[in-house]
Amino acid sequence: MNNQRWLSMSFFVFFFTWGIFLPYWTGWLTSAKGLSVTDASIIMGAGMIARSFSTFFLFPLAMQNLSLLRVIRWTTLLSFVIALSYFPESPFYVLFGLTVLFSAVYPVILPSVESGASLLMQSERIHYGKSRSYGSIGYTIALLLIGIATAVWDEQAILYMMIAGLAAALLFFFRQAPVALQQPPIKNTAAANSGQLKSLFSNKPFVLVLFISILLQGAHASYYNYGFIFLDDMGINGFYIGIILNIAVLFEILFFTQADRLLANVRTSTVFLLAAAGSTVRWVAIFLFPVTSVFIATQALHSVSFGMAHFAFIQYISKNLPHSLIASAQGVYAAVAMSLSVAILTFPAGYLYDLSPRYAFLSMAVCSVAALFLILWSKQRITPADK
Repeated sequence: MNNQRWLSMSFFVFFFTWGIFLPYWTGWLTSAKGLSVTDASIIMGAGMIARSFSTFFLFPLAMQNLSLLRVIRWTTLLSFVIALSYFPESPFYVLFGLTVLFSAVYPVILPSVESGASLLMQSERIHYGKSRSYGSIGYTIALLLIGIATAVWDEQAILYMMIAGLAAALLFFFRQAPVALQQPPIKNTAAANSGQLKSLFSNKPFVLVLFISILLQGAHASYYNYGFIFLDDMGINGFYIGIILNIAVLFEILFFTQADRLLANVRTSTVFLLAAAGSTVRWVAIFLFPVTSVFIATQALHSVSFGMAHFAFIQYISKNLPHSLIASAQGVYAAVAMSLSVAILTFPAGYLYDLSPRYAFLSMAVCSVAALFLILWSKQRITPADK
């Protein structure tokens, strides 16, 4: 298996499970485990805080002591074992503990694979967008299968599919992998690791790019946590919910397959500007018109609100950061932009959702509008770093 194909399959097997966890786990807690939306939001929010902690501290620590491939293998194995622990009927505090533990371990697979992608991009000129599109395909298949499974059986099928997906990922990651990912880690001391973070945060363009990413990725909190519940509350069959959620991923796939060609020479600030504008339109439209047809139409904007924002960050660090800072940058991004921002916004979004689902989505537009103004204000500061 060549390295491009390995990376493609890595994204596929991870995002297959991500397509179960991200859109359905809150709904699974409320339906299969009988929790209220508020209680499920507390659990998921705490889990995402744990996720941000692990990707910010534990992931870099693991990278100092293990090869990248071993980090991927061990986190996948531990995730599989923890997922099995969900089977018994459990009270709130047990579900809380399990989800916090699972959220601290399982999402670390993502920055590990993304770091592998950045290394392969630098050393072997791998096409990121081409391989990342396989992740979107895996996400799409998961949404379809979950939609069918919950329509035929019940929401408990969500857990069964998650365990099956992690088992498949485990089998794949223990196969032969690129040599670059098997290299022993460079033994960095705590001071050296602190020095890497200091180097990152003393880089003003990187800090601006990171903060923009925080706002744009955090703006998906309501969609990730309550999109399934929002459609379910409208009385839509589980199978059709899967199809509706898949529309976003299909547009994401189209974007990533063409992103390298279309955006290779586009400035990071411009890509971020497009992402912020599309994100604002998406959330405001759902607030103004909380009906199924509008929700379906706005799914096409996922390739902009998420896809462009994510690609812009990956493009920036690949072009502007040295090899030694890539893993640290990925860890910071995964911890703060992809986890902590979503975690923090999950708590007020859950409260607003109980008042009215429309308000939960409107609150996300506040973040994207803030990002829009920040991009316009800082465009000249980011632009000199673009290549």
